[in-house]
Amino acid sequence: MTQADTRVEARLDQGLERLGIAVDAEQRRRLLALVGLLHKWNRAYNLTAVRSPDEMVARHLLDSAAVLPFVTGPTLLDVGAGPGFPGLVLAILRPELAVSLLDSNGKKVRFQRQAVMELDLTNVTPVQARVEAFEGRFDQVISRAFASLGDFVALTLPLVAPGGHWLAMKGPAVDDELAGVPEGVVPVARHALEVPFEVGSRLLVVLEHQADGSRP
Repeated sequence: MTQADTRVEARLDQGLERLGIAVDAEQRRRLLALVGLLHKWNRAYNLTAVRSPDEMVARHLLDSAAVLPFVTGPTLLDVGAGPGFPGLVLAILRPELAVSLLDSNGKKVRFQRQAVMELDLTNVTPVQARVEAFEGRFDQVISRAFASLGDFVALTLPLVAPGGHWLAMKGPAVDDELAGVPEGVVPVARHALEVPFEVGSRLLVVLEHQADGSRP
């Protein structure tokens, strides 16, 4: 094992501990393998601007894991998933969750499929499609890099079951975006996310798709 590998493992272990997330040996192995695979593919296919495995642990794995307490499923759609974050991490940490990864970028979806195969993730379904052309119903829809809050909700409105939730991972200046949320969708919670080894502030906004007639 190289010094770099040891550093990556230590950063993952420390970060998960700070988040209060306990993992078994197989989950830990899969998370580390995901970092290794992303780093390998990134050199050839430029999947993410994050170059070093150390940074990938913080900006992709721990950033994704920070929302775990608010993911209830049982079905979750990750919209604009890119190379598969946060969906792949959440699927590893919560095996009972049925996760669909949606992205229109072919090379990123190919990476998702390779990760699902190599990590033997039976609860993940990668899909290459534009969100406007995708059909399905999910208990929760999540995104961490998909347009404005209003656009995110409007484009995915048919995909969230009544009573279901959007989980929007945003920066601190989210209040202005709430004005663009469609009728029948209401914010129900916001949570400050403390991502280990990251200095910027992160916010999770939870919105509910209210059933007809339930809006006050």
